This record gives sequence, structure tokens and C-alpha cells, in this order.
Amino acid sequence: MKKPLRKSRPRTSAVFLILLFFPLFLSACTVKTGQPNVGIAETDSMELLQGLSAAEAADLLVPQAPIKVGFVQVGHESDWRIASTKSCLETFREENGYELYFVDADNDPKKQVDAVRNFIRDRMDYIIIDPILPTGWDAVLTEAYHAHIPVLLVDRTITCKERYYTAWFGSDFVLEGEYAGAWLEDYLERNGRGKETVRIVTINGTEGASAQTGRTQGFAKYLDRHANWHHLAAESGDFTEAGGRQVMKSYLDRLTGIDVVVCQNDNEALGACAALQEAGISYGTDGDVIILSFDATKAGLEAVLDGRIHADFECNPLSAPYAADAIQKLEANKPLDVKKLELPERCFTNEDTPILLQTENGSKWTVPVTKERIKCRAY
Repeated sequence: MKKPLRKSRPRTSAVFLILLFFPLFLSACTVKTGQPNVGIAETDSMELLQGLSAAEAADLLVPQAPIKVGFVQVGHESDWRIASTKSCLETFREENGYELYFVDADNDPKKQVDAVRNFIRDRMDYIIIDPILPTGWDAVLTEAYHAHIPVLLVDRTITCKERYYTAWFGSDFVLEGEYAGAWLEDYLERNGRGKETVRIVTINGTEGASAQTGRTQGFAKYLDRHANWHHLAAESGDFTEAGGRQVMKSYLDRLTGIDVVVCQNDNEALGACAALQEAGISYGTDGDVIILSFDATKAGLEAVLDGRIHADFECNPLSAPYAADAIQKLEANKPLDVKKLELPERCFTNEDTPILLQTENGSKWTVPVTKERIKCRAY
């Protein structure tokens, strides 16, 4: 995969001085000063520079300017998002050779587009986007393309021509939804409830986000497969705990006999659990209501271990190192292995025995949650 053409990063003016005075520099290295051990240092310098062209010597002797990276984040609405931001800040540090320009869009799509346009104006070397919504990007990505600034996407996806971005690193949200459906199907069968009427409600993420649409689409395949699964309602909790709590309370006010709550992230699930608790309705592995969640953050897995959540389907927030690896390859004019890379993810449950989940598009063993697994997690 070829990197879009762009102007190379400006080098310090000292490079030109070295190119101009390189022969004098070499001869100067041989001058004896009479100071102790100077001759050894000079000999080492000569050995390092021998056989190099002036340009190669400049690369060796003059520090490269830091790589300017503009990163526009969705916001800070969830534990998952905070983990994603932390990964970004740790990866694109000054000591790693980067100059990071970070923007938290606070779930405002316009603010994201404006931030990217500012990155273009300020001549970033690379732009990284975690898009709130998949649409509305055509104009600004066209500008970045013609400015020869590579754009990398992480987490969510964008609806645009593929030439306008260099690579994407994220999750298969449809498959995550399929695994949730496969787990529920298997769980009901193992507990003798495969033929029962099952009443299901969903607390969606931000409407239109690729995580929301993908998980909805994947789980819908299993809703269509089972005539006895009745999907009663779906409303957005915007991936927040307060949103999950509010939506769950509204469901309890107007719906009865809810058997399953599918929450599209851990914060929504924790909010739903709080609403059920307040209403005096039992839930979790020892209760009446089955709770499913996505993300598998530490807080989510602690709820799985406690039995409040039955199963949690991982969405990996640590995409920044993959983006940094791509940048380093592009800097070295090396091709990227792939344009789209799905990050490694697992399915966690409260059960002691792993279960093989099989869908049309993949298969995966569930992972029992333990205190040790939670302690070792990065997020």
C-alpha cells in the first residue's frame, strides 16, 4: 500500500550547514587538541562518518523534527473512550518522536470536522480520526488528500472513498453483535429456555455511530432467526451511564416482563443495572433479567465477575500503537501490510467453562472472567 504523496517534513537549517561544510567537518575531526581522550572521540567520529554521503551524515548528525500528529477524539463519554485517549497520549509522546495536537470533540461532529480542517491548515504530518458519525467527511477528507496529509482512522469507520484515508484500525462491530446473539442463543438452550418466549430490549449507543449500527445489525440476525424472541424496544443511551439508566427506567415504566437487556457498552449496562436495582427487579446470573454488554472494560468485567452482567463482548480501545506503527512504516517509505486491520478481541462470561460461539462470519471461545484477568488488563 502506497503512502499518499505529501511534502516531506521540514528539516532544521543546520542540515544545510552540514552539507555546505561537510568536507571541513571531516578534516576538523582529525585535528588534535591536546586534551585527554579527545583523539579517541575523534577517531570514533571518523569511523562513524566514513563512507557516508553528505546527506547521510546530515541524517546521522542532525535530529529529525518531531512528527506532527493531529488526533481528534470522539469525546470522554465512557470508560472505553477514556482508555482510548490514554493510549493515544501515551503513544504519541514527545520522547517517542511525536508532537501531538489532541482535540476532544465532546461528541460534536462539527467540532471534529473543524478540528481536521485546522490540522490541515497547521500542516500536520498525519491526521488520526476516531469519527463520531460515518458521514459528513467527504469535503474535509478531500482537502487532506490534496494537501498530501495521510489520514488514519481508528475505532469507528467513515463512509467515503477509500483513497481519502490511508488505513483503519478498529473492531468488527457487526461480528460483535453476532457473538452476543450466538451467546444468548446458546445460553437459553443450555438452560432449557430455547423454546420460551423471550422479551428483549436494547439500549443503543449514539445513533448512527458505526459501533451502534454494526452491533445492532449483528444482533438482529439472531432476532430474525428466533420467532420466540420478541424485541420490545430500542432507544439510545449515547454510550453513557446516565443514558443507560434513563432509558432503562423508561422501559420499566411502560414495559413488563423484560427478560434480556442488551446494552451497547459497559457504561450503559451499569446504568441499566442501577435502574433495575432501584425498581427492585432482580437481574444478573442470580436474577430474572439477563444483561449483555460490549467493550469489556475493567468496570464491565468486574460486573461480570460479580454476576451483574452475564456476558461482555470486547471492543479493543488500544488502537493508537497500531496507528503509530503505520506512521513509522510510512516515514520509512515502507508499504503497510493491510489497509484495514481488526484488533484482537475476546468474549468474556461469568461461566467457569469456556463455550464455543459460532456465527456465520467467525467462531470464538468465551473467556471466563477472573480477578487475575481484570488485574492484568490495561483498561
